Amino acid sequence: MISGTTGHERTTLTRDCIGIRIPDGIPTTLLAGSPVIITQQLGGSYTVSCEGGYLARIDSADADAIGKTAKPLPAADHRGAITKDVVYHQLESVYDPEIPVNIVELGLIYDCDIKEDAAGARIRIEMTLTAPGCGMGPVLQEDVRRKVTALPGVGSVQVDMIFDPPWDASMMSDVARLELGMM
Repeated sequence: MISGTTGHERTTLTRDCIGIRIPDGIPTTLLAGSPVIITQQLGGSYTVSCEGGYLARIDSADADAIGKTAKPLPAADHRGAITKDVVYHQLESVYDPEIPVNIVELGLIYDCDIKEDAAGARIRIEMTLTAPGCGMGPVLQEDVRRKVTALPGVGSVQVDMIFDPPWDASMMSDVARLELGMM
């Protein structure tokens, strides 16, 4: 599922906020009054092009700084047991900040193991990145953990980053290839 918006909406920061520089993953203060161009609004976060020629990811909690309304994490719409389908559906709301395709369609999720106990579902996810040295890895890893933890009935989530086998474009779904103009 591909959802959200991409484009080039110009705006000015109304207050200071923290942005995560892309692709190095370094937090940086974006200053009030600075012009930015919103290039992507997907999965509850925003990718902005900043003066100086770099991209930054702004979290939903800071949406007001770019004139947007913060959106709470969507409530899961499932009832009953936690299944792989339920987890994968939730992961479709996690996006690479440089690519307008969710991490499931990109083929970044390698495995999902679910064990039930009295404390709730214990979920272990193996994922990768499009490039092993990507500084956004910890940001995506935390997005995965946070969004899966939000599912009712989940007790714990462990997200392991693995790089074997290395990711390549053949791992993308047809939906991703179509969205990226590769079909």
